[in-house]
Amino acid sequence: MEPHLLGLLLGLLLGGTRVLAGYPIWWSLALGQQYTSLGSQPLLCGSIPGLVPKQLRFCRNYIEIMPSVAEGVKLGIQECQHQFRGRRWNCTTIDDSLAIFGPVLDKATRESAFVHAIASAGVAFAVTRSCAEGTSTICGCDSHHKGPPGEGWKWGGCSEDADFGVLVSREFADARENRPDARSAMNKHNNEAGRTTILDHMHLKCKCHGLSGSCEVKTCWWAQPDFRAIGDFLKDKYDSASEMVVEKHRESRGWVETLRAKYSLFKPPTERDLVYYENSPNFCEPNPETGSFGTRDRTCNVTSHGIDGCDLLCCGRGHNTRTEKRKEKCHCIFHWCCYVSCQECVRVYDVHTCK
Repeated sequence: MEPHLLGLLLGLLLGGTRVLAGYPIWWSLALGQQYTSLGSQPLLCGSIPGLVPKQLRFCRNYIEIMPSVAEGVKLGIQECQHQFRGRRWNCTTIDDSLAIFGPVLDKATRESAFVHAIASAGVAFAVTRSCAEGTSTICGCDSHHKGPPGEGWKWGGCSEDADFGVLVSREFADARENRPDARSAMNKHNNEAGRTTILDHMHLKCKCHGLSGSCEVKTCWWAQPDFRAIGDFLKDKYDSASEMVVEKHRESRGWVETLRAKYSLFKPPTERDLVYYENSPNFCEPNPETGSFGTRDRTCNVTSHGIDGCDLLCCGRGHNTRTEKRKEKCHCIFHWCCYVSCQECVRVYDVHTCK
């Protein structure tokens, strides 16, 4: 399979920004604004390069939710860039290549594990939200998990059907992961870890009804968390990801590769943990072979002792300091009723960047 099939995904939807590339993962959709307006299903799905037959059938059968699938990948990329904003690898994208992260995802590293998990979670999240908002006729609210009402409240609103969103992500995402090799097993595991995070974080959301803000009647519904909570959870899983080793087995269909935890003294990974089996580069210096952009000229936090601090982020090379003047609103006053007036102040900040 070609390594950059998915470079066309969301090319138009993201305003020219290309999407996750490297190892040929599942979201190889060329979905953009122009595609969503096409009336011919065969033309739409047939125009998407790189789809395996199962994905092509899924696209034609559920064409209404394909824009939500694309939106979910976009959501995953944005969350990746937020979570890693202070790290040496910060999900930086490049505009002049179909592989927007370069070859950094070619390896079976922690970074690849996180990207698979957050993108799979993003698709499940976006499809679930789209269904609850009524933008598709093939899905809607969840009526299967209500159960009896609680004390002081009753079921109401539109419970979000996360099971359907997870199903869409699983059916479409894992269609490519049918090879008997270790990378396919890793991708599939991390895809599922991302989706499971959505289900684990479902919660009751309630609203009060009554005069003057009283809570005479309270209705509750099953809701997804903010996607930031999903990103925070998966970032913790990235930090504690389990290193695996590849084992080969002879089966009736031929040689099959499976994964086993490298360290037997540690607790084996669960379906909620991220797994990897290749070490990451240190990302200190630019390296076109590994996809590292290096950390030169990156802004660092001079007071932090963490990875975002100037010592670690700059890899011991030191940092430069310059001053910047910024215009900001200040001395704001609230006027009755009802507006706020502010003055404009110029403040001077020290900016520290890696050498």
